[in-house]
Amino acid sequence: MRLLFIGDIVGRPGRRALKENLHNLQRELDIDFVVANGENAAGGNGITREVARELLAGGIDVITMGNHVWDHKEIFDLIEQERRILRPANYPPGVPGEGFNVYEAGRKGRVAVLNLAGRVFMPELDCPFRRADQLLAELGGLTRVVLVDFHAEATSEKMAMGWYLAGRVSAVCGTHTHVQTADERILPGGTAYITDVGMTGPRDSVIGVKKELVLSKFLTQLPRRFEVASGPYQFNAVVIDIDDETGEAREIRRIQNFE
Repeated sequence: MRLLFIGDIVGRPGRRALKENLHNLQRELDIDFVVANGENAAGGNGITREVARELLAGGIDVITMGNHVWDHKEIFDLIEQERRILRPANYPPGVPGEGFNVYEAGRKGRVAVLNLAGRVFMPELDCPFRRADQLLAELGGLTRVVLVDFHAEATSEKMAMGWYLAGRVSAVCGTHTHVQTADERILPGGTAYITDVGMTGPRDSVIGVKKELVLSKFLTQLPRRFEVASGPYQFNAVVIDIDDETGEAREIRRIQNFE
């Protein structure tokens, strides 16, 4: 099975990058299943019903989220209705939506997608490590192909999750920091790992935001309302080849496309 995981989609430029890259990549690389982090897809914060419909219609099979998941009120109903949108599974019990699901990947069988959020420099949620244990136990033998989106700030926490799940999942892909790291590798036991997949959004920006607004914030320490930057885009993703029978990753490679 060949999976494509797309880094955090930011605003209109990120959605445009998706439209201009995804179908070509699916065809050229023979992609079986596409996952993308969409927590910044609507104006840089959260997701709306309209934007979710656009992403899913554009070729994404599953949208994962993060700490901006609740930024638009309509998500509370949407995430209950649409099983292809996941929020971090380590939110407390009773929160709308799901953080884990199993999906059909056509002729290649099933793939499980887990969405977890870190706790270092992030909102305090339940332990993502223990929650991962619980989800893998619930998964049972439904599929051996398991992809984890770990939405976290600290590289140390992401690396720790990679080693914690090494040999137990097919891939651990970090999101949230919007800067693609160059540490992709296959961990012992056949787990593909990368600290951060990167960002699909405006290239000439500060992690997707207009650079002049961020500079003003740093220089004055006054509050500023951040806005998504415009201009040329970047498209960041990883392609992961996985053995259908064992669930072990054979290869992970980065994609960096620029307008």
